[in-house]
Amino acid sequence: MSAPLLTVDDVYAGYQDFDILKGVSLVVHPGEIVCVIGPNGAGKSTVFKAIYGFVSVRLGTVHFDGHEITNARPQDVLSAGISIVPQLRSVFPQMTVMENLEMGMYLEDDQSRIHQRIQYIFELFPRLAERRSQMAGTMSGGEQRMLEIGRALMLEPKIVMMDEPSAGLSPLITRMIFENIRRLNSEIGLTVLMIEQNARQGLEASHRGYVLELGRNAYEGEAQALLDNRDVRRAFLGGH
Repeated sequence: MSAPLLTVDDVYAGYQDFDILKGVSLVVHPGEIVCVIGPNGAGKSTVFKAIYGFVSVRLGTVHFDGHEITNARPQDVLSAGISIVPQLRSVFPQMTVMENLEMGMYLEDDQSRIHQRIQYIFELFPRLAERRSQMAGTMSGGEQRMLEIGRALMLEPKIVMMDEPSAGLSPLITRMIFENIRRLNSEIGLTVLMIEQNARQGLEASHRGYVLELGRNAYEGEAQALLDNRDVRRAFLGGH
């Protein structure tokens, strides 16, 4: 397997003097879908915040694409090639689909490149092309999530971090979103690190996974091996 694209090594991070993460480690290789699962309060979202510079890393390191980005500013993390799809809805509801996609390249001044990227996103998501002039706030939850993923791809990131891509979506739309993630991984080699509360579906869509508990690594391995692990099923997947 190729060298890791993203490495979180023995990270302690949290708020003020309280560590939420207590030695978390994970790696993501190019072209992988990696899912982080665990109960509420396990530290899943804090992993994302530590990578992206939203919380301070007290101990440990974060490396991306051969460079250390520990405690880098969020805008520098974005410029390095990491984009994020947040858990809460983040579309601009009073702006059109086209305008929302343009906001995904606010760092770019080259209008021709912006146009090229929008056309590329429309090829990936024909539904967005059909809705290009529609106000984002009037779209369904699944279409808004699709728009958020498209916007995250505008700057040609090397990895996309997705925080609970199924949050607030119906089972049918959730299945569609995970199918889109797998399709993008297969067609364009999209590298994804996701947090997912729906542990079973998150792992089924992934190559590898990490299970966090109380801010520490509890289990890790191939996604199917975690799905087959009796202890993981009993504790985190609702199985026996």
